[in-house]
Parts: sequence; structure tokens; C-alpha cells
Amino acid sequence: MAVKFKICIDCADPHRLADFWAGAMGYVVEDHSGLIATLLEQGVVTEDQTVEVHGRKGWRTAAAVRDPDAPFDPHSGVGKGMRLLFQTVPEAKTVKNRLHLDLHYGPDRYEAEADRLEALGAIRLGAFDEDGAKWILMADPEGNEFCCHA
Repeated sequence: MAVKFKICIDCADPHRLADFWAGAMGYVVEDHSGLIATLLEQGVVTEDQTVEVHGRKGWRTAAAVRDPDAPFDPHSGVGKGMRLLFQTVPEAKTVKNRLHLDLHYGPDRYEAEADRLEALGAIRLGAFDEDGAKWILMADPEGNEFCCHA
């Protein structure tokens, strides 16, 4: 049986990156407010572990995005398909990623998508055309590298 997984990304501002990556990938930011309300009511978590984001409670140190077409738990907001989880860490990014995402937009769209990603806060790091493959190397708002592919 295949193993289910999510990709976790260390960061300084999980909600900023969740908004960026939701826009970059056509994903939705997970709404954990129902779960948070339940856990607050039960005394399992405290208010200082939460933050107000887009008019609802979110986790102070984490946010996630999910495939909008995949199933999800309506109470917890957690997706049951492809997800990205952004988690706060104390140290800043200092070296090149050892793992990165390749976003495949297609040969007719990737350059326009790179422009759109820049408007969302990404930075272009270089353009490549090797062995018939074309892509633009970019960095998200916290400097995490990713590729925008043809």
C-alpha cells in the first residue's frame, strides 16, 4: 500500500507562506478553526497558541494548504490528499534547499505564471533551457527555491 505524506516546510511566517503557496498552486489554505475551537473549549490548547488569520483562528506556529479537489475533514480542516504544512522554526534559511517543488504549468503558460508568482512575492533566480526542458528557478517570499516549469 502506498504511504500517505505531506511536505513540511520550515519557515518564519507560516501564514504568509500558506497564502503564497495556495495562490501559486491553486490550493486552499486549510481552515483549522473548528478544531481549534473544540480544543480550546476542552482546555487542551490555550489562546496563546492561536492567532487571528483572515477573520478566523489559526495555529500560531503552523498553517497548511491542500488540494481543493481532494477529500478533507470538515471539522479539523485537514486535507486527506496532497498538502503542504508550514511550521515555524527559530533559525533562518541559510543554504540552498535539498528538496524543492517543481510546478508544471506547461509551455504556453510558465512564463506568465512566473510573472504572476512574482506578483505574489516570489523572486526570479534564473531561467534554464536544458535538453529540451525549460524552467524558471524562483524563490518564495522566505527564499525557498522552486521551479516554474514549461
